[in-house]
Amino acid sequence: MGILWTLLIGFVAGLIAKFIVTGSGQPGGFVLTTILGVVGAFVASFLGQALGWYQPGEGAGLIGAVVGAVIVLLVWGAIARRRAV
Repeated sequence: MGILWTLLIGFVAGLIAKFIVTGSGQPGGFVLTTILGVVGAFVASFLGQALGWYQPGEGAGLIGAVVGAVIVLLVWGAIARRRAV
């Protein structure tokens, strides 16, 4: 259930993060934004477990997943801008 919950939260977090992080170099497609949101949720879960905020097997909550998705989108934008130069 933990992975399914992380996928669902990541989907929602990706959509919210897309509205928070705007600008050029950001992924434009719905599917790619969703995938990056799910990756952000997994990053937030991993970091939260490493820092002791979450128990092993426990996924990140919505706020943590949104923060993780925003971080992933900002990194994605930085890489995209660097490649464009």
